[in-house]
Amino acid sequence: MKIFFFTGKGGVGKSTIAAAAAWQLSQDSRVLIESLDPAHNLGDIFNVTLTDRKTRFTDNLYLKEVDLQKLSRDYLKREIDVLSGTYRYLQALNLDNYFSVLKYSPGIEEYALLTSIEDTIRSETEFDYIIFDTPPTGLTLRFLALPKVTITWIDRLIQIRKRILEKRYTIQKIRGVENAGIVLSYDEQDDDVLKRLQSLKYNYVSLSAILEGRDCTVALVFNPDILSLRESQRLIDGLRELNLPLRLMVNNKVTDENGKMADEVETIMRDYLKDTTPMERVRFSPSLIEGKERHLFDISENIASKLIEQCI
Repeated sequence: MKIFFFTGKGGVGKSTIAAAAAWQLSQDSRVLIESLDPAHNLGDIFNVTLTDRKTRFTDNLYLKEVDLQKLSRDYLKREIDVLSGTYRYLQALNLDNYFSVLKYSPGIEEYALLTSIEDTIRSETEFDYIIFDTPPTGLTLRFLALPKVTITWIDRLIQIRKRILEKRYTIQKIRGVENAGIVLSYDEQDDDVLKRLQSLKYNYVSLSAILEGRDCTVALVFNPDILSLRESQRLIDGLRELNLPLRLMVNNKVTDENGKMADEVETIMRDYLKDTTPMERVRFSPSLIEGKERHLFDISENIASKLIEQCI
């Protein structure tokens, strides 16, 4: 199974390019395209109503739009249930008041999106290709950075937890079991918190390996203008720092009028990349946008072949 992320500045047309790639790939392979963008338009592109459950468009092509608010609520509920179960002995402190404000905590949406990506990758194994249509640059970089950030934090938390267990063991020996009252675990093999941390670390290490691996490709969509160029450069910097594989550039909405600017932007991008990352041009078609000729996803340029080349 191959995984593609289409990303870029808001409004550059990455949803349309991602949809076109999905449509083209589905002619010979089984494809799932999942929109992670809170401002969904994947359903509009295919002229269907989508939900957070995958919908069959053709025998080979399935579509899905993630409900970010529902995803965040479900993620938070799962984590609160785990915390409540793990810290049953603290229920007298009425932790519900603290949990109720967690939904406002920074990072909840990013973790919810990352959880959705992980669930899709691990469960939708019958597909040859999974395409993720991502939110604009900032949010995309934040949730793609989470595996590495989380692994760093978990390693630190594991060290702290082991020290806590060592202190507990010392206290338990001093007080004696019969006088201890509530007996707390002090053996690493029995500690639910430590086991949970180690399980989380394993999941994030595995996910990070998938995202950085050969089966994952990031395609950056941009337009022939300065604002799009600058944000694309920032995204390239972020992908490099995260060691994520940028393997295709798509210069979208090129016209006769902006052709000179398209040449300039591509030249700057190639110099900035300092490598041979393939670059594809997609011409802007007013008649296609108006729906007079073909469906929005049925563009003339063959994006699928470029993606497949990157998988070899």
